Amino acid sequence: MQRPVKGKTPRRPALKKTSHSQKDPVGVYCRIRPLGATDEECCIEMISSTTIQLHAPDGIKANRNGEYKETQYSFKKVFGIQTSQIELFEDVAKPLVDDLIHCKNGLLFTYGVTGSGKTFTMTGSPGEGGLLPRSLDMLFNSIGPLQAKRFVFRTDDKNGMEIQGQVDALLERQKRESNQQSTVPKTPSSKQKPDPEFADMISPEEACKCEGVDEDSCYSVFVSYIEIYNNYIYDLLEEAPIDPIRHKPPQSKILREDQNHNMYVSGCTEVEVKSTEEAFEVFWRGQKKRRIADTQLNRESSRSHSVFIVKLAQAPLDADGDHILQDKNQVTVSQLCLVDLAGSERTSRTKAEGSRLREAGNINQSLMTLRTCIEVLRENQMCGTNRMVPYRDSKVTHLFKNYFDGEGKVRMVVCVNPKADDYEETMLVMRFAELTQEVEVARPVDRPICSLAAGRRHRNQAFRDELSRRQEEHPGGPSNTEDGSVLNQLLDSLPALPACELVDPTDEQILPRLIEVLERRHRIRQMITEQYTRTANTLKSMLQEFDGHLMAKENFIHEQQGKLGEKDKIMFNQKNEMDRLEKKSKMLEYKIDILQKTTNIYEGDKRSLQQELESREQRLQRELSERKRMEARMQGMVSDTKHQWEKECERRVNAKQLEMQNKLWVKDEKLKQLKAIVSESNSSATSEQQRPPPPPDKPQRNSREKDQPRAPEKRSRSPLPGDVFRTRGGGQAVQFTDIETLRQECPTASSRKRRSSGDGPGQHDGNKMDWNDRENRAPVASTSSGLGLQNSYQKRRK
Repeated sequence: MQRPVKGKTPRRPALKKTSHSQKDPVGVYCRIRPLGATDEECCIEMISSTTIQLHAPDGIKANRNGEYKETQYSFKKVFGIQTSQIELFEDVAKPLVDDLIHCKNGLLFTYGVTGSGKTFTMTGSPGEGGLLPRSLDMLFNSIGPLQAKRFVFRTDDKNGMEIQGQVDALLERQKRESNQQSTVPKTPSSKQKPDPEFADMISPEEACKCEGVDEDSCYSVFVSYIEIYNNYIYDLLEEAPIDPIRHKPPQSKILREDQNHNMYVSGCTEVEVKSTEEAFEVFWRGQKKRRIADTQLNRESSRSHSVFIVKLAQAPLDADGDHILQDKNQVTVSQLCLVDLAGSERTSRTKAEGSRLREAGNINQSLMTLRTCIEVLRENQMCGTNRMVPYRDSKVTHLFKNYFDGEGKVRMVVCVNPKADDYEETMLVMRFAELTQEVEVARPVDRPICSLAAGRRHRNQAFRDELSRRQEEHPGGPSNTEDGSVLNQLLDSLPALPACELVDPTDEQILPRLIEVLERRHRIRQMITEQYTRTANTLKSMLQEFDGHLMAKENFIHEQQGKLGEKDKIMFNQKNEMDRLEKKSKMLEYKIDILQKTTNIYEGDKRSLQQELESREQRLQRELSERKRMEARMQGMVSDTKHQWEKECERRVNAKQLEMQNKLWVKDEKLKQLKAIVSESNSSATSEQQRPPPPPDKPQRNSREKDQPRAPEKRSRSPLPGDVFRTRGGGQAVQFTDIETLRQECPTASSRKRRSSGDGPGQHDGNKMDWNDRENRAPVASTSSGLGLQNSYQKRRK
């Protein structure tokens, strides 16, 4: 059996938002805080009304290339240290309040390092109200007499508004008042006297008002105040029941999406306020619950992001201009979010520990997510990509997702502290501000104009004033004086009736005259009626003609307004293009200045390198010339030495040849002697054969030994070259080893380079060892074979 397929819940179709062709860049302003002390080092300089320049402090002036860091940043407007709160409000927040009254949303947030003056810019101080109290004051100054009574507008807890009738609103007011009297004890001085902490925020001279407010609508203001702490949302206006036994921590709120895909905080308290003092009192009540702490950098450092939401509900009046039109579709809700972001900080400077460290980490993480969203939006717009913007990574970005998607204007006030200790953090803030200016947000669409005629409230008020005036003039009944005068004039224009008395119904004199007069009056009335009809038709045709001309004029005016709107759009686009080109030209000029400085540095390096190269070339030329002179001198010395050695070699060769000739002569003499001895020994040997052998103990000595002086006998002596010794057969033999050795040394002796010697052949006979010593002391190089033969000869001599 086949199992039935479970159907999926159909997804609600997304609301298609109208494509906005017109886009506005995010307005980024910069405000410079005064230095705390006059002797502190300043790292920010205001170049113009739109440009600031950052100077690196003395401790970190050089970068990797050894250059000084001087960077310029441009904003929509820069407010110096002498800027007042009213000047800042006129340029930044006043247009957003004007848009709020004209049914457009707005987002204004302050951004900067901790201790840079964000809270002062948003809230202010007594006598110097910030952006928030001035925005509330302008709003109530503009819509004060046009506000609806309490509880006519009511929130539906789904980010929408409902309209109640006058009776239901009156009953709810009475119910709320009775509940407050029964639960909340009266504080007699709370309503009569404002809180001194926010009293005198705005002087009457600085009060401003919006122009062009729709007087045919009724308005109502709702405020709510939340904080985002450790990425959790808390309601600062929530009145939690006090438990004296067990204290309950506040419950966090969640974000939801309404039917128009706008994000809102579910279950957030929205208080209806009717004046600036009441609205700011509600704000101050929530401000006292906000989490602040003392750090190393700021005595009252905000540990959370605070969001004050001003919601304005408005609905048109009916055709009579007396009551609000009971149609929920005609209700328009616009809101202005005033955000005071917590300052980014480094734990190495604040020395945060424990909960402070966790708070700082969550603050920096949420600000980093905001930066990431801005970067992805910029990349999608400039490169045409479609990357997903990570709004959901942080509650701050998720809450304000609709503003960046085109639901209102976005303004940012960058607060900076010019002291040198905040230089590195200020650099990061400037880069984020420069990045944010390149993001464009779609321009919000104007709300549709109500089809009812304009001026209903004014006409109704004028009618009431006239009615009250007439009642004062004619008390007790309606005033019909004008109607009676018109009737009397009409009766006077008719023929008068004849003065007669009719007694007899058959009277033939009076009745014909009366009938004649009545007939004449009847004809006159008919003529008047016809004339009135013709006049009425003529007037009607004239009115129709006037209506036609009026419609034509209105169509013409509408066309001209459309053309004017197109021209305004073109002018606005051209102005934006001019601003962009001006900003681009400033950036290019700044880059040109940097390149010019870099070029000057490179040219200086080039000149120094050229000078060094020229000096090295000159030194190299001198060394080359010196080397050439040395080579010439060495060549001369080599040639002289070569010539000397050639002479020396020739002399030694000649001496050696002479020495070898002497040696050959000596050897020849020895050979002659040996031949004589051999021949003598042969002859003696033949005679000895005939003789009997001599006794063995008397050996005969050699003839040569007889001639020589007798040396002491040695029992065992190795035969020397040229010695004669007896053989076993009784004969004599001669050692010829010297002769053979000399014969082998003679061919190589001529090639050796030996020192010349003056020894003659007679010296050799006298002392053989002396001859060998002279031969060994000759400083002439010999071949390996000659050395080997010489060594073998010396060994054998030994």
